[in-house]
Amino acid sequence: MGREHHARHPRTRARLSAAAGSALLALLLLALAAVPAGAVPAGAAGHVSPRSGGFHDDAARAVRAYEQARERVDRLREAEALPTRIHDADRRRKTLRSGLWDRLRAGAREAGDPVAVDPSGRQGHCPFGEHSRRPESRAHSWTAPAHRYWLSAGYAARGSHWAHRHTGQDFAVDHGTPVYAVGSGVVRITTCGDGFGNQVLVRHRDGYFTQYAHLSRIDVRRGQRVSAGQRIGLSGASGNVTGPHLHFEVRITPYAGSAVPPLPWLRRKEVRVSDTP
Repeated sequence: MGREHHARHPRTRARLSAAAGSALLALLLLALAAVPAGAVPAGAAGHVSPRSGGFHDDAARAVRAYEQARERVDRLREAEALPTRIHDADRRRKTLRSGLWDRLRAGAREAGDPVAVDPSGRQGHCPFGEHSRRPESRAHSWTAPAHRYWLSAGYAARGSHWAHRHTGQDFAVDHGTPVYAVGSGVVRITTCGDGFGNQVLVRHRDGYFTQYAHLSRIDVRRGQRVSAGQRIGLSGASGNVTGPHLHFEVRITPYAGSAVPPLPWLRRKEVRVSDTP
């Protein structure tokens, strides 16, 4: 579901979007009846979320259901199942993502999340640097988001800085360290002004989004195509942080509440991330 919504009448469209999102979420929760509550990843929603615990729990269940649907599609393709079975499974996956997308977008707009209300970062006067260039050569299709780092706070970690649990993987780096796109894609968000500070979100061909947060400078623009290993900005300490680092997150949608464990996702791309300096 590769889209951003644009409305000529924001208030009317917001009401319609919220109503549609609620209806889709109701259908989504019916589809989740077979999902055990204990199977929900504890950190699947919200880095710093103003939303209620119920909203958080619903989003976490939806994320888990989507990942199960995606895994089923992958298994069917590997087994060379009938095209109709693959099509039906993939259609269910897309329906789950659509419901999650619309619901989280409505919540993000209501909360004033810059990702929903200022996706280009122009209103927030984000610190944009010069446009980065694609690397001259690429040894791999996917790469780590930084070259020199050590892993600090991991996915689902507890801490006073997070409303629920940590939703990404932190890469401890010095201030001003280059940050790279992990794979080819299109820049969908370049914004600033919330707990994530200066951030970039890139959508990749597999439909997932990668987020790079707490940057000191942004070197790409919304709509720009990037490739693996292309610099998208410099690390920093903007937003809700205690020191410079890169917060790297993988999401099903552009919005907070749809995060999945980032290191397993990178491993599926054959990216090796070391947990030692």
